[in-house]
Amino acid sequence: MERLEAEVVVVGAGLAGLSAARVLAGEGVDVTVVEARDRVGGRTENGVLGGEPVELGGQWVGPGQDEVLGLIEELGLETFPTWTAGENLFDLNGSIRRYRGTIPKVNPVALAEIGIALKRIDRLSRHMDPAAPWTAKKALKWDSTTVADWISGTVLTGTARDLIRLAVHAVWAAEPEEISMLHFLAYARSGGSIESLLDTEGGAQDARIVGGSQAISDRMAEELGERVRTGTPISAVEWDGDAVTLEAAGTSFRARRAIVTIPPVLAGRIEWRPAMPESRAGLTASMLPGRVVKAMASYESPFWRDEGLSGSVTSVGSPVTMVFDNSPPGGTPGVLVSFFEAGAADLAGAMTDSERRELVIGNLTRLFGERAGRPTGYIDRCWAEEAYSAGCYGAFMPPGAWTRWGRALSEPVGPIHWAGAEVATRWTGYMDGAIRSGRKAAGEVVASL
Repeated sequence: MERLEAEVVVVGAGLAGLSAARVLAGEGVDVTVVEARDRVGGRTENGVLGGEPVELGGQWVGPGQDEVLGLIEELGLETFPTWTAGENLFDLNGSIRRYRGTIPKVNPVALAEIGIALKRIDRLSRHMDPAAPWTAKKALKWDSTTVADWISGTVLTGTARDLIRLAVHAVWAAEPEEISMLHFLAYARSGGSIESLLDTEGGAQDARIVGGSQAISDRMAEELGERVRTGTPISAVEWDGDAVTLEAAGTSFRARRAIVTIPPVLAGRIEWRPAMPESRAGLTASMLPGRVVKAMASYESPFWRDEGLSGSVTSVGSPVTMVFDNSPPGGTPGVLVSFFEAGAADLAGAMTDSERRELVIGNLTRLFGERAGRPTGYIDRCWAEEAYSAGCYGAFMPPGAWTRWGRALSEPVGPIHWAGAEVATRWTGYMDGAIRSGRKAAGEVVASL
């Protein structure tokens, strides 16, 4: 077995891990990054359609996400605005109408209820500290309540309930019945407001990265050079108060400290010697990954723009709940991205590739007409099937998890520190949050060496 040594080993070469490694390397620390995949980027991954990069994973950035926006500029990358010109489509059980803005134009009572509900969410979330949700005055109450419970007790009209459920799917990729209301409120607070998480222009979906989001990780990995080792899944970790040994097939890494940045569910699958404390083991067993299938169809041009449409669709009663114009900055090829989320992603993931493609193209044809039925290319990604992600967009807390196990999310265990989008206390679950968490963990490690 090959035996290697470093001062710090970082597990995971996504945005959190590479950001941590950059900080450590800048401080003169001998750092090695180990990544299970044969690529860097984690839950950001580029594919290709029509010779242009498209994002199979996380893709959007927006105002207030200062860490990721600053890093993009530092690395010599650029952003471009998400296409929003034109009218959106609202598909209500097969009835399609046009609208503008964030919220579809539904009956006035439902529209008023949605507005009131969003304001209530923001009012409640103001009392949350995303770094310690369990300290909230009503933490036990909210942690024993699901988001579905709150919706059913607060929102009366069926259409308003449907749209709020869709918002939950879009942000958390999970069903409202699965998510703790305490988690919901803390997460919303981490992004400033629920509206900022939902909005496109001026919100969390405001812009994309030229060259695709994986380019951020690719640039960082290029800087780090031989410090990054891909194709190296860690299967076991032996630790004590002073050092840590990480084992992969044929290689072991000895270090003074480790930063683990992989999703909690995957960290829970590592063999820990000795076993993790009960609080940490309980946390990783409780945090559940969201489920997303992201599918893209390409066309010679974005023909929907010529018809006065933005390419954005919100659907109630369809397994494809959201569609966006995902064309590259030059507009060619035209690309429409479709999302299956939560329970719909479970069903889509169980389909064959051809069945899923047929469903996606059939739905786009129904929405945009016959031209949508003749794509020049197609690509999709079922994130729950990705062995080294186990889901997307991130992980969420079910009822009872925050108040019982939440303190263990970021607390170091001996020489082992934690980072990742789920660990972030600002922009939790987003690329910006992942970067923040990696930098924070690196700072903790530097202080401890």
